[in-house]
Amino acid sequence: MQSIFGTDGIRGRFNKEITYSLAFKVGYAIGSNLEIDNPILIGRDTRISGDILLQAVTKGINASGKKFINLGICPTPAIPFLIKKEKLSSGIMISASHNPPEYNGIKIFDHNGQKISKNSENIIQKLVEEQNQSVPAKYISLKTNNELMEMYIQSLVKTMGGGNLSGMKIILDTCYGSATTCAKKIFQNLGAHVKVINDSKNGLKINLNCGSTNLEPLKKALEENPADMGFSFDGDADRVIGIDSQGNVLDGDHILFLWGRELMEEKILINNLLISTQMANLGFEKAWNKIGGILYRTDVGDKYVYDAIKEKKAFLGGEQSGHILSKINNFSGDGILTALQIAKYCKVKNISLNDWLKSSFEPFPQKLTNINLDLNINKINTKTKTLIDQTIESYQANNSDNCRIYIRPSGTEPLIRVLVEAKNERQVHSLSSEITNKLSLEINKIINKL
Repeated sequence: MQSIFGTDGIRGRFNKEITYSLAFKVGYAIGSNLEIDNPILIGRDTRISGDILLQAVTKGINASGKKFINLGICPTPAIPFLIKKEKLSSGIMISASHNPPEYNGIKIFDHNGQKISKNSENIIQKLVEEQNQSVPAKYISLKTNNELMEMYIQSLVKTMGGGNLSGMKIILDTCYGSATTCAKKIFQNLGAHVKVINDSKNGLKINLNCGSTNLEPLKKALEENPADMGFSFDGDADRVIGIDSQGNVLDGDHILFLWGRELMEEKILINNLLISTQMANLGFEKAWNKIGGILYRTDVGDKYVYDAIKEKKAFLGGEQSGHILSKINNFSGDGILTALQIAKYCKVKNISLNDWLKSSFEPFPQKLTNINLDLNINKINTKTKTLIDQTIESYQANNSDNCRIYIRPSGTEPLIRVLVEAKNERQVHSLSSEITNKLSLEINKIINKL
């Protein structure tokens, strides 16, 4: 059996890679692997398949003899926060994050509220493979614990340090996902005038042409309803992208730069260090270095950012996609928390997001192209994967001071992502087209020999 784990837990299309049977086995494996009897916390996003998989996982936990608490529809970061606060044994989030509605996934957290280790993944994998128990047919009535959800909401309010957002006009795109449960309530309780788009818990629409991966609805809303700023979340609300009053994008790189600079001035940022990934813009890195900062790059994926943060004892890190990890909440990516911090700084500094963004950096032109594959590159035989990796490396060797090429297989979809950035827009497009076409041909030749 091939590994069920990717770069961010278990993920795939419902009823294909992610099945009812698999979810039951995973629930059983997690419960069986626990050495303490404290309950397992479970949540999900709005996907239609989420309720089905929740049934399967809870049946598996029951079969293992362990107890669970159902948080219902919630942001992913609520799970790790509550695990640590309530001293729970572990946590499960049923979500495929920013992926389309037909996908789903299972994210697993340990008793410290952190994504489980590779070793724990291997143990669960082995238990899943060995498990042959039939799935009970009986439906489980699942009560939602609203008290715990309120505890999470209040924790976000407390990160404001007693400050508020009174007088600020803010638009939120909750993308039919987890942020629909609490984002509006939090911003309103802090005094902001809030307009929300895509705000129903509609699992058939989650992430479709909206949210952090498609900013057009938020930009349009800002044009039609002038506001100070807008924030667009992904399906499980662990990411956020901002838009200023003029329609300019505040991505994860800009968030890290601006937030990091504030922390640098406050003498909080240890060694003036930020952690980001290979996707971080070259313009960001150069600007950060210019003001005395250090940018450390990791492989793509929040777990790699987290590992580097712990190793380097950093305060702040994240991804260009808007997945930001800070010491404030034990380095759990939280889109709502990040949005609150950005709005708070603007309020305290008495500055518009537009003016603040102008003071950051000029990003290098960047183009990201996907090469579609007929199979998951991470699940092919070692020899073929080595040939593909060598081919990719040969193209990445062309990096220079003002030009960068980064190529990586997606950990969650059958894609190879090709990132090209340079000072010159024309150069970016020309290089991207050339590299993508050549690489696509070479990789398909290798795959066709399978």
